[in-house]
Amino acid sequence: MRIASVADVKAKFSGYLKASEKGPVVVTKNGRPVAMILSVTSEDEIERMAFAYSPKFQGILEVAEQQMREGKAIKHEDFWREIESEML
Repeated sequence: MRIASVADVKAKFSGYLKASEKGPVVVTKNGRPVAMILSVTSEDEIERMAFAYSPKFQGILEVAEQQMREGKAIKHEDFWREIESEML
């Protein structure tokens, strides 16, 4: 993992994109982490990352986990149908 300042990343962006292929690059501002550059190898990976950071998706997961704890789980197909309708 590499660490670089915003100014350095701005000046050498292409190089840091290349470096992200070997591992994450943490971007700092005033010495504090503010962002991360990650290499992406497929559209599926982009979609997984978008879901991982989606508040809607996280809310759906929380509801599903609560339902499972209560013995009220929904079928796999129904879960993904709900995900797709919520994300549109």
